[in-house]
This record gives sequence, structure tokens and C-alpha cells, in this order.
Amino acid sequence: MPAVKAANPRQIFGAERWMRITAVSPWRGVWLIVHAWAVVALAAFGAAAAWQWSWIAGLIATPVALAVLGGRQLGLAILMHEGAHGLLHPDRKMNNFLGQWLTGAATGSDLHAYRAYHLTHHKFTQQPEDPDLSLSAPFPTSRASLQRKAIRDLTGQTFFKQRKAQFAAAWRGLQAMWRSESGDASAKRDTSAGRMLNLQSRSGIDAPVANIDGAKTTARTVGRFLTVQAVLLAVSLLFWGWLPFALWLVALASTFQLFLRVRNIAEHACTTTGSEDPFSHARTTYAGLLERSTVAPYWVNFHSEHHLFMGVPCYSLPLAHALLGEENYHHRMTIEPDYRTVLRKVTASQPA
Repeated sequence: MPAVKAANPRQIFGAERWMRITAVSPWRGVWLIVHAWAVVALAAFGAAAAWQWSWIAGLIATPVALAVLGGRQLGLAILMHEGAHGLLHPDRKMNNFLGQWLTGAATGSDLHAYRAYHLTHHKFTQQPEDPDLSLSAPFPTSRASLQRKAIRDLTGQTFFKQRKAQFAAAWRGLQAMWRSESGDASAKRDTSAGRMLNLQSRSGIDAPVANIDGAKTTARTVGRFLTVQAVLLAVSLLFWGWLPFALWLVALASTFQLFLRVRNIAEHACTTTGSEDPFSHARTTYAGLLERSTVAPYWVNFHSEHHLFMGVPCYSLPLAHALLGEENYHHRMTIEPDYRTVLRKVTASQPA
């Protein structure tokens, strides 16, 4: 099928406004990364301090910490997504370093593999060629089905299934490296190493590796992931013992998975997406403080604006949204007041 139609930003905003909202700052992306890791440290070490204070304080602080940690882990994945679009830093080498090592590696994503995979999603949004179509195709679904998925996420079942597949692919890639095996250029390119931002994809990380080069990419991805985990463990042991790192891992296996799923659902599920109208390709969901701390970090909730103008940095998406309102485009967009409304809509036509 043909690529989805794109909006002409200069016709909507004018040249001056367009330059303003697409300017990539040399420091704001770096600040967002610092912010994400600072919140991670405060949540993990704060909960550890609460346990030291009393077991009651620890019991109260732990679920809060897990929610905050899962939200910032999603935030790091979102910032890697920014790097995939070249929006973390105006210098390409610095942008790629930030997106590969300081954000993507923390959750097991590969910037370069994700970039190729994700740009295909933008080109063919919600069409058969869209690699993310499996994230929205099952909806609407029943409340019971969604609840079962949430339970699998929070109990670590989703995490262990996906990591088992990823590590198995990495082991095959490592063996290929030891044997100096070369890939088959004619084989279908493996994108599993790039799918870690969209872990709920049915054809995602648990898909079989398509070729040797893909397996090698996955091995390098897992290597970076384990390196970051080792650094976090060392920092945890140096300053407070094992508990902060344990909380990070538990969040990665539970709340991060759930928040990632909700974010994926909100972006495209049950939208009226079609190639004829670029304003219908995604959903924007308004987010309060709790949602911005969990399922919608770093303005990822302005997803319609992101699909309309993927060259706009995340920190300029609220401005793009406001300007679209000034130009009377909001009525053409799918906009929801909150994430609870989205979840009701994606389960509304199915029995509980």
C-alpha cells in the first residue's frame, strides 16, 4: 500500500513558527536524560531509606517507588525514541551516543535497529506494512482480556517471556561471532533488537531472529543492557546496598511493562486511522501529573502531533498542539481527556 499522507507544516504554521518548534536544543535533551536518572536515584534510594527508617514506611514507599521507577524507565525508552529521530542533540554523534548508551541500553533497546523499524511505522502507520500494527489490531477487546494482560505485566510474566527470547537470540549471535559467521544479505532483516520500546508487539522481541546479522545485533544490544545493569548494581552497592538495584529490576519487570502497554494502546488503538487524512493517524491524550509520572513521560502523550510532524522535539510538542488549536485543527484530530477514557473506549464494545 502507499505511504500515509503527510501534513505540510509550513502551510499550517508558517516558516518562522515551524523553525521555532523544530529547533533541536543542545542542552534540553541532555537535561531530560539527567532528569530521568535523577528521578530514578531519588525513587530507588528514597525507598531504601524508608525501609531503613521502619518496615511500615518501607511498605508504603515501595509501591510508590516502583510506579515512579517504571515511569522513568519508560521515560528513558521515550528519550531513546527521541534519539532515533535525531532530536536529543543537534550533533549526530552525540545524539546517537545519548540514545544508545544513556537511554536505550537501560531497557535493552538498540537505537539503530529501532530507528529503521520505527521509521517504517511512521511511513505506513496502521497499514499492513506497519510493524506496530499488532499493537492496535486486537482492539477493541474485553475488560477481562485487558486485565489478564495487566496481571501478566505486573507479575513479571511478560518481562521474562520477552527477555528469554531476547537472550536466546543474543546467545545465537554470540556463537556466530565466535565462529566468525557472516550474515546472508538476502535474508529478511531482523528488527527484534529495535522493538524493545514496543515490547507488547506480538511479532516483536519474541519473534525468531531472521538472520545471523540480526542475532549479532541482539547480542550487542544485550551486552549494552547488561553493562548498564552492572553499573547500576555497582552504584547501588557503593551507596546503599542491594535494595535500590533490586527495586530497579522489579520495576523493569513489572510497572514498566504495564505502563508501556498502556502507552502503546493509547497511541493508536481504536483510532480512525487512514492514509487520506494525516490528522487521523494517531491519538493525543491529555495527561495530568500522575499520568506524566507513569504512562506519559516527556510529552509522549502528544502522539498525534508527533505523527504529523516527527521532526518536532518532544519538549516542543505542547507548543505544536497549542498552535494547531489556534489554527482550528483540533477537530480533525483524535484527542482524549485522559488515559482512563482511552481504556474505556478500547474495551467499550466488548463484554466484560
